[in-house]
Amino acid sequence: MPRLSLWKDGAHTNDYKFMDRRISEMFTIGGTGIMLNKYLGVNTQGVNLTTSAAQSVPGAILSFSNTSGVKKDNFVFGTGIPANTKVQSMTTTSVTLSASTTSAVGNNAVIGFSPDATKPSYANQSEKNIQDLLWLENRDRKYDSSIYKMRGIYQRADQDFDLSQFGLFLQTGTIFMVFHLRDMVDQIGRKLIAGDVLELQHLKDYDALDQDVPAALKRYYVVGDASFAAEGFGPTWWPHLWRVKLNPLVDSQEYKDILNQVVAGTADTKTSDILSSLSKYQNINNAIIAQAEEDLPKSGYDTSSFYNVPTDNHGNLIGPEITVDSDIIEADNNTPLADSGVASPTTKMAGYLVGDGIAPNGQATGAGISFPMSPFDGDYFLRLDYLPNRLFRFDGRRWIKIEDSVRTNLTPGATNNATQRGSYVNNTNTYVAGNGDTQNERQPLSRILTPKADN
Repeated sequence: MPRLSLWKDGAHTNDYKFMDRRISEMFTIGGTGIMLNKYLGVNTQGVNLTTSAAQSVPGAILSFSNTSGVKKDNFVFGTGIPANTKVQSMTTTSVTLSASTTSAVGNNAVIGFSPDATKPSYANQSEKNIQDLLWLENRDRKYDSSIYKMRGIYQRADQDFDLSQFGLFLQTGTIFMVFHLRDMVDQIGRKLIAGDVLELQHLKDYDALDQDVPAALKRYYVVGDASFAAEGFGPTWWPHLWRVKLNPLVDSQEYKDILNQVVAGTADTKTSDILSSLSKYQNINNAIIAQAEEDLPKSGYDTSSFYNVPTDNHGNLIGPEITVDSDIIEADNNTPLADSGVASPTTKMAGYLVGDGIAPNGQATGAGISFPMSPFDGDYFLRLDYLPNRLFRFDGRRWIKIEDSVRTNLTPGATNNATQRGSYVNNTNTYVAGNGDTQNERQPLSRILTPKADN
């Protein structure tokens, strides 16, 4: 008689199947309903074309019915395409590659083209695809349009303060949930992986504090990690349970394929509009900016409250006898003639970022793109065709530069171009590169300094 042993050399025995069915019944009886949004991979990026003819032997020319969207120097992706292969030249029906294919490409083969080697255009839809190879991110995720019903079990816990760490910490909404392994694979075709989104139906809130919400608030969680549950191994040493770590879903780019498709209450209200707090944060930020602009409307220092002593053209102080309330200068006095000018300072207070283009002491200032024809001595004029605008003073013979208007609005924007710095920061111009691509004149260094292939 052979020795008794629960381990049968890797076989799923009847003992295992019996216990697995009993465990499945426990999930059916005591598990909570879960709605699964299955993660399929990333959305198509770049251009995908299907070949119209097969290669007889490996070569550098691929045939298509139409090459619309493909550009010179695009990176090429597909079965039989060597790494870092580019488009060397092209016609309306064919593409010449920079390297020969490693194997003959057949008819109706999907070939991807992308302007960025770190953002491949995949020929197949797969959860294993990575959208951005540089940052290792899948920002534009695609989810199955079908919803899968599952049963899961987890331990509910009150949200409480955690004193086991250094300091006082509030426990997050992280949930650890287990699923029956065989039922899960039979239902969705694979195990739950990071990126899957679960809707916990029993946490739906029907009594929201905001009375304007048109429907019950749904609770979505994202799978962050998954592995075999330690408590899920049976006496036969085979696992029966799959344990996942769930984090609350936030309204972000990764989950737009779900949140923008689910309607809450009315056809005009999306779930993302309810779950997202973006509009509130934007209102808070706009209010802070508005008050900041009120408290500090321009950069630099405001010197308009300081009085500048008037001087003559030789720099001598003009005495108190030439004042508005002076009784020495009478209407019939022929000493100060009507065209003798005005008593105005020849300079303004100097300093870092004090130029505002305003004449000192509140004196009237003209503005335009050309000087007036008949100015008086001491007149100020702001030239608007200078960048930044420049303030001049007429000394009787010539217009002398006083200052440049360098104080600008601190809030960036398309209209904040009073200085060359502002026009540089807010530059929205484009140019056409040598390969025909339209590029922005203002680009981040992370894009400019991207490593290029030697070939």
